[in-house]
Amino acid sequence: MSAASGGTASRPLRIVALDLIAAFLLLTVTVIGFATTFDGPQYVLAGVGGTALGLAIAYLGARLRWGILTLTGATLGAYLLFGGALALPHTTIAGFIPTLETLRELALGTITSWKQLLTTVPPVAASDGHLVVPLILTLAGGVLTGSLALRARRPAWALVPALIVLVASILLGVAQPAAPLIEGLAFAGVAVAWLSLRASWDGDRAAVRVESAGTSDAASVRSSRVRRLVAAGGVLAIAAVAGVGAAAFAQPPTHRYILRDFVVPPFDISQYPSPLQSFRGYVRDDADKTLFTVTGLPEGARVRLATMDAYNGIVYNVADDGAGSSSAFTPVRSNMSPDATGTPATVRIDIRELGGVWLPDIGAPREFSFTGSRAADLARSAHFNDATGTAVAPAGLAAGDGYTLQTVIPVIPSDAALADVPFASLKMPKQEGIPEKLADLASQATVDAETPIARARALESWLHTDGFFSHGLADDVVSLSGHGTNRITSLVTGDQMIGDDEQYAVTMALMARQLGMPARVVMGWHPKADDPAETMFTATGDNLHAWVEIAFQGVGWVPFDPTPDEDNEPNDQTTKPHANPKPQVLQPPPPAQEPADLPPAIAEDRDQDEEQSNGIDWLGPVLLYGGISLGVVVLLALPFIVMGVIKGARRARRRSAARSADRISGGWDELVDSAVDLRAPVVQGATRAESAAIVGATFAQPRVGELATRADLEVYGPGEPSAADVDAFWREVDDIVGGMRGSTSLWQRLRARLSLRSLRPGLAALRSRMALRRPGGAA
Repeated sequence: MSAASGGTASRPLRIVALDLIAAFLLLTVTVIGFATTFDGPQYVLAGVGGTALGLAIAYLGARLRWGILTLTGATLGAYLLFGGALALPHTTIAGFIPTLETLRELALGTITSWKQLLTTVPPVAASDGHLVVPLILTLAGGVLTGSLALRARRPAWALVPALIVLVASILLGVAQPAAPLIEGLAFAGVAVAWLSLRASWDGDRAAVRVESAGTSDAASVRSSRVRRLVAAGGVLAIAAVAGVGAAAFAQPPTHRYILRDFVVPPFDISQYPSPLQSFRGYVRDDADKTLFTVTGLPEGARVRLATMDAYNGIVYNVADDGAGSSSAFTPVRSNMSPDATGTPATVRIDIRELGGVWLPDIGAPREFSFTGSRAADLARSAHFNDATGTAVAPAGLAAGDGYTLQTVIPVIPSDAALADVPFASLKMPKQEGIPEKLADLASQATVDAETPIARARALESWLHTDGFFSHGLADDVVSLSGHGTNRITSLVTGDQMIGDDEQYAVTMALMARQLGMPARVVMGWHPKADDPAETMFTATGDNLHAWVEIAFQGVGWVPFDPTPDEDNEPNDQTTKPHANPKPQVLQPPPPAQEPADLPPAIAEDRDQDEEQSNGIDWLGPVLLYGGISLGVVVLLALPFIVMGVIKGARRARRRSAARSADRISGGWDELVDSAVDLRAPVVQGATRAESAAIVGATFAQPRVGELATRADLEVYGPGEPSAADVDAFWREVDDIVGGMRGSTSLWQRLRARLSLRSLRPGLAALRSRMALRRPGGAA
């Protein structure tokens, strides 16, 4: 690399130590960005360990003058050797000796870990292999940052890879950063302090001869060093104060877009029909079939199959509202439901005749451990929704499948404990196709209720007490299946209110939503109240149920059972009871409540204040940020493009001059202009021999003198040079110019591209010609 200035042997030990410490601090600051992404401090070991490992490789590479291939090989070797201890200790022997499984996961992790991290709901578990991401970033960042700091002539280039790691930690993180102000100020502070101190010490090295010349000169040098340090400290202090002040008085920050927001969910549950549509089919066809068994079901616990919170007038289903909604499923992991509180339990579920993609679960699941011949397929395809506590396996369930569930059974508070508890302030999906009479009926049923729990119980009691039960099977009273608008309307307006769990649960959920309650419908199983306690629960179509859950602030989702008892069957002499004939007084809207913390079993929805649109809503931010990035790139490249066009046109004009002697002269001018742009002290108006002496000495190019002599002979000699002579001359010019540029640093070459030094004589001549053409100009 042309920007390199040699290994560490040519630099004082204190500068090498300063560079390594600064690089370590810069990359350690970027590790802070992963604090909210992981659920424990293990990321610190992976990040700091990867940084130290990368800097050690960078130091050895600089000291031993390794090339790029050797440096890359050393980095890969260190990754495979130490990656297990830093990122995958659970796959190693004694916590640090890598196994074949360790090497396999490290190799696959270089490709798959990025997607897995972005498609897993944070905070993610370190034991799931996600630590490979911070390890790779800090290891590669350490090698690049350390190498540039120790080798580059301008150490500021080392800030580029460190900044890339910082940006990557932000993009791979969450929308709520850990400590953005501290992180930004620390990064800027370390960078400014390092570069200032480095400049001061480099100045001391350059002045070593001055210090040895006399006492007063040495004192002057020391004074200059102090002034530089004081100035750097002042700049740092001003930057810190300005940053804190701006953060304190700025407007609240807008939403920060991260990669996690744009990743397409790996599983689309909307392609499957709502399980509630199959409710009557389970009851009719699978009443006596063993769908699955549950071992270790805690007393009072319910088995959940699906949770639905969106109604469109036809079916109750999951809401397709993006991240945080009931349709947002992410791969199962070992730290699900991190905020759930209750009684831990271990439950075993064995599948018999249950099919489909929905996985039965209990409580707030933390971890699924699959067994059986299809365990690997189920583990790879299983997904979980933190907002609803439901799970799916696109691979599908089959007889013989099984899994052990580590879960937390929430404690259901009593009505007395909920007496003064308001409903949770949650954003719920929009409902469509609501029967017109439901709002009036809900108001009548709750007219005497004064508290939130009383209003919910009033709805439950009205449906449970005044309704009748029937599955509509062969020996039952007619009861149509379904829960669309027409079916719910016929339920509440007919002479008799007849239905089963499907209709009553949907009706109560819709009525609750009309009164402003956050309600949803759940389909699953639970033992009957009078069933004897058993060590194994057998789920069949006969004990399948649907119920309603309503969220209370700080408590979570509380279940309600509006379905009448199964022995409460209608008859021909019974007329449908009506709600108490009181004046139809609509309940006032619920008073405004302060946004509450989400209940334990609810995933945080950071977009509660914004309506999420379906389809390609992610495309706008992607195009916006892509356009901004492209605009910045074009803006940065524009000066190079403009100067390239101007100098390219000048070269083309010289190369295609009418006389061959002028083309030779143009070739020489091209060489001199290139040297001038590279800051060679060529004097304007000097002869070719004088210019050749300066250029040759500046760039160690002895051939320049020979080329100058040849140019004089071709231009001033008898006859015109041939086309072959012109081509050979220009090839020699290009070869020498290439050597000149190769002897300079990358920064010097970039500066030469933008330099106007070689254009100034031409601009001066152009101004002179324009002045002669003006009226009154010199003749």
